[in-house]
Amino acid sequence: MSKLFIGVDLGGTKIYTALSDERGNILKEIIKPTEASNGYEQIVEKIKESIRYVSKDVKEDKVVSIGIGSPGPLDVKNGLIVDPPNLPFKNFNIVKALEDEFKLPVFLDNDANAATLAEYKFGAGVETTNMIFITASTGVGAGAVLNKSIYRGSTSNALELGHTTVHYSGNRCGCGNRGCVESMSSGTAIKKQADEALKSNIETSLRKYEVVTAKEVFTEASNGDKLSNEILREALGYLGVAVSNAANAFDPDMIVIGGGVSEGGQIVLDIISEEMKSRCLKPILNNCVVKKAQLGGKAGVLGAVALAIVESNK
Repeated sequence: MSKLFIGVDLGGTKIYTALSDERGNILKEIIKPTEASNGYEQIVEKIKESIRYVSKDVKEDKVVSIGIGSPGPLDVKNGLIVDPPNLPFKNFNIVKALEDEFKLPVFLDNDANAATLAEYKFGAGVETTNMIFITASTGVGAGAVLNKSIYRGSTSNALELGHTTVHYSGNRCGCGNRGCVESMSSGTAIKKQADEALKSNIETSLRKYEVVTAKEVFTEASNGDKLSNEILREALGYLGVAVSNAANAFDPDMIVIGGGVSEGGQIVLDIISEEMKSRCLKPILNNCVVKKAQLGGKAGVLGAVALAIVESNK
């Protein structure tokens, strides 16, 4: 049997743990509810139980290391989950807790970097040298592999693309600034635009839904609804500006688009492509391929696996 690795995708609603080989083939997996309101101790215990479950029938020397992807902010160098908005951790050393328990190397990184590594090693970005991963769903996040290595920056907070400005006086963002990509292009932003429009007398097929989310906007846009198409043209246009900025800044081989918004169909890549054609420098445009992410809901846990593999091989 080849070397095996364990990945833990720690999220605000669920903990997804998997045992995988070096090729990203998941051999055993388990998902547990996070139940963050019950405190950090029970989360740590669930992580330990999950690791025991996926490694139960495996010889001890076959598992090389454990990777954890977690929402930030993190102190990656010291193994700390600092103070995530949706998790009850305060400067908790998750790395030490798991290394003490399992006597294996444990590696921590933020969930965006983990998903980036997953697409780089197992998904759309395989065989690239420089790859940017952008995820647009409730928020907008990003990560980068530069010269075949994950790029974290000086404080491990690089590629906060969602909080770069694409509209000087645009919507107020959760971070406090105005016109951030996240406030203009996320699934949340698309929903807000639809809700505002529905307060007026505008004619739209969105009125047939009791609750409108980005999903319904995409559905009705594909059915020819004028309002839905206007909303997407604007929101995805701003996302295209952000993608263009990332392309011009990093000159990557590939930009991979993931998250719930990427599931909206061909319109997503079409509008991003339009913006790039008008905003990117020609040599960069001609070299950079834009692809939809391939790993879907497994990106987080496979990213944690990829983290374990990459860090173990250093």
